Amino acid sequence: MTISYTVKNGIYINLTNRCSNSCTFCIRQNGDGVYGSDSLWLEREPTAEEVIADLEKYDLSKYDEIVFCGYGEPTECIDTLIAVAKAVKLKSDISIRINTNGHGNLINGKDITPMLKGVVDIISVSLNCANAEDYAALCLPEFGIKAYEGLIEFARLCVPKVKKVVLSVVETTLPDEDIEKCDALAKSIGAELRVRPFE
Repeated sequence: MTISYTVKNGIYINLTNRCSNSCTFCIRQNGDGVYGSDSLWLEREPTAEEVIADLEKYDLSKYDEIVFCGYGEPTECIDTLIAVAKAVKLKSDISIRINTNGHGNLINGKDITPMLKGVVDIISVSLNCANAEDYAALCLPEFGIKAYEGLIEFARLCVPKVKKVVLSVVETTLPDEDIEKCDALAKSIGAELRVRPFE
């Protein structure tokens, strides 16, 4: 069972295969792993203790960041995520990032952003689209049309609690005017926009 894998100079943690989106472009449709990793399909979700033990195989001083990003939405396992992040922070000042669809509050039925303060350094939210209708068609969220406003609100709530909040889009999937709208949206909530290359 692959709990962690590396990409460039980051350690990526694979907590779950559950996700509240069924994105039409999801990399999970193309194979069992990414960037040469073993299969990221989990037999079961690892416990916080198992993740912490798995991280012992790394010399954290040789890496730039730990990223919660695997074959699922990491905030589906928010308690495990926070327990692992706190354990890491006790022994290292390595940066901790969450790559998320931004549905964490919808998934958990409460505002989880206070849990992130002091333990998560960067939140990267996949915005993907410039409006709710396009997002619903592209990402097929289980929360329907309200998912888009939910992710924006999640990002807005993260801004005062996390050092850096990023909204991301893929450069080849949106026209320039939509990227401009996404940039304006990010700025309006105090976040920044990252235009990712299509990989």
